[in-house]
Amino acid sequence: MPHSARVLVTVARTSGSAPREVGAWMAVTANGITGTVGGGHLEFDAIARARRALAGEALQAEVRYSLGPSLGQCCGGVVWLAFERVEAGEDLAARLPQPALRPLALFGAGHVGQAIAGIARELPLALHWIDSREGQFPAGLLTHGWRQEVCEPPADAVDDLAPGAAVLVMTHNHAEDFDIVAACLKRQRERGDLPFIGMIGSRTKWASFRQRLQARGFIEAELARVACPIGVPGVAGKQPAVIAVAVLAQILALG
Repeated sequence: MPHSARVLVTVARTSGSAPREVGAWMAVTANGITGTVGGGHLEFDAIARARRALAGEALQAEVRYSLGPSLGQCCGGVVWLAFERVEAGEDLAARLPQPALRPLALFGAGHVGQAIAGIARELPLALHWIDSREGQFPAGLLTHGWRQEVCEPPADAVDDLAPGAAVLVMTHNHAEDFDIVAACLKRQRERGDLPFIGMIGSRTKWASFRQRLQARGFIEAELARVACPIGVPGVAGKQPAVIAVAVLAQILALG
């Protein structure tokens, strides 16, 4: 069944404090919405304006909203929303702003890896997901711009990671983890393009790996680039979803 007509609402500009960033969008139909431009009275008015346009009212291309008392919001900034009608049958995806995606290399498709991938679908991340085992990746998690790779040994995939990738190491095998970290440190030494290397595990695990990596010639400054344990401090719990939230918050905080 073809889509009905929609109005695409996009944050075009902002000044001062605003609930969403430039490029945030919302698609409005007569009966539903997808996405958000910030909620509250700002969004309430945008939805009403879009639906009046769908009912035949002239559509203003851009509207300025002052987020003060007159709108019932106390952000204090200004938001300019752009409005565009998308007719039935037109490709909405082609109109959507494309956010900048941080490359994330995830080694391991176990419980925590799957939890990370599930949450990452909603985040501005381009995932390169690697495991040494055939059939380990769950169905339905692959999304646009993502890549899944079966690689044995998985450390061989390090050379092909996107420049600037944040790396998470959490395979089912400590020997694989060690080889991946060593390969990442070697690449970092040669190219300097892996801003974050994180490995799941305890401080005891890292102390053992650290000693072995030193024996391979890696110096203190290089070893200091490895985060282990991973995750933002203060998040308790070892459930896969809890670990995933803590780790992804750490990745997003890289800026």
